[in-house]
Amino acid sequence: MTIDRDTFETLAAAVCAPQAGVDRVLLSLAAEASDFIRFTRARIRQMTHVEQRQARLSVVRGRRRANVDVTLTGRPDEDRATLLGWRGRLVALLPQLPEDPHLRLPEAIRNTVRDRDASGTPPSGAIPPAAAVVDRVLAAAAGSDFVGFHAAGPVVRAFADSRGQRNWHRVDSFSLDFSLHLDGAPAAAGGLAATAGGDTAPRRLDRAVKAHYAGTHWQDDVFAARMAEAHAAAEKLARPALALPPGAYRTWLAPEALAEMLGTLAWGGFSTRARHTGTSPLGQLARGSVTMAADVHLAEDTAAGIAPCFTGDGDVTPDRVALVTAGRDAGPLVSPRSAAEYGLTANAGDGETPQALSLAPGRLASDPAALLAAIDDGLWIGNLWYLNYSDRNACRMTGMTRFACFRVQGGQIVAPIEPMRFDDALPRLLGPALVGLGDDARFMPSTDTWGSRHLQSIRTPGALVQDLRLTL
Repeated sequence: MTIDRDTFETLAAAVCAPQAGVDRVLLSLAAEASDFIRFTRARIRQMTHVEQRQARLSVVRGRRRANVDVTLTGRPDEDRATLLGWRGRLVALLPQLPEDPHLRLPEAIRNTVRDRDASGTPPSGAIPPAAAVVDRVLAAAAGSDFVGFHAAGPVVRAFADSRGQRNWHRVDSFSLDFSLHLDGAPAAAGGLAATAGGDTAPRRLDRAVKAHYAGTHWQDDVFAARMAEAHAAAEKLARPALALPPGAYRTWLAPEALAEMLGTLAWGGFSTRARHTGTSPLGQLARGSVTMAADVHLAEDTAAGIAPCFTGDGDVTPDRVALVTAGRDAGPLVSPRSAAEYGLTANAGDGETPQALSLAPGRLASDPAALLAAIDDGLWIGNLWYLNYSDRNACRMTGMTRFACFRVQGGQIVAPIEPMRFDDALPRLLGPALVGLGDDARFMPSTDTWGSRHLQSIRTPGALVQDLRLTL
């Protein structure tokens, strides 16, 4: 079990006690108790449980600050003694450090508590034990080449300082990132590959359907629906693929595909500093020279995500920050440092990057049959990857189609398509080219586990656009 709130409060009371000759003592905590399961060919490849607790202790005097990162054992007396020992060493180190002219710490004391999941319900029992997840997944994946990665369990973030501020965040969540693979599916008609003897033979491609199920409450019916969608798409992948000519195609961008675009948009798109330095891809939207459709509402919605509403220095962010309202710029994310530099009000952490980016759903029925009828003649894009900017100032992105992408004719899927490169401006796709947004917004947390489970997330519906531009 990861550290509980009472244990942290006791630890903070001892370590963050006011001390003569020190202006402030700060303690931040990142902890988790995670189950990790890897699947290959519908079998368990690896199954493990990880518990870890990392603390950062800081002492501040004037503009001098000393920090240390400590791995905690989970044994309260031992951890307290370790941190108190480090506090003494840091205090002794302070006079030898140079002053930091950019040091800035919050002045207001703001306490927060979130000890529940994103829906406001206590987390107990919301996520099945690892063994039960294995049973559900293997039953649903039987007979397929299922590859996946499941991560689940409680994650804690906490903060305390010598002024008495306390912030506590615990959320139970899970993420199952998976794909169904088809080995050696036939390539586009006429595609040839050289054999070892120099002859040619029909080229065959490895294909896959990629999907994601995540949240704070596991629901068997939702998981079954996601698996059914993936199996249905996999059946269609077995058909010979089409090589499309470059051009503009009416396209359904599935939530997973649109999430890739929104994730790229987060690279400076909502940053105050990027706007003031002229590097924001949403500079034209901020100036009002372009607008998106009136149905587009983007927000940093921390209350509906799994990320904490406070930083490691104790800055507290709003539960929700509007970024785009009715297709028009609603203001950027402002870090405390940018707030001081530009005379603004802070509403984000120092990175000015969304932690819980949310695009509001629209009115298009997300039932596959209804969506195919709405496409009529065009494309169904399940995933995009390798995204980057081809013209950052115009918010024009380029990337590749990938995984379950299909040609649609007469409201029916006729064939998978070979990978294609797109090059288009997101404000245009969500502006003049937008036909409508789906009525089902999917929650997609980060699958990164480098060092620890990451808590960023994107919640988005899919989007039907009139003409996505494919270049080659």
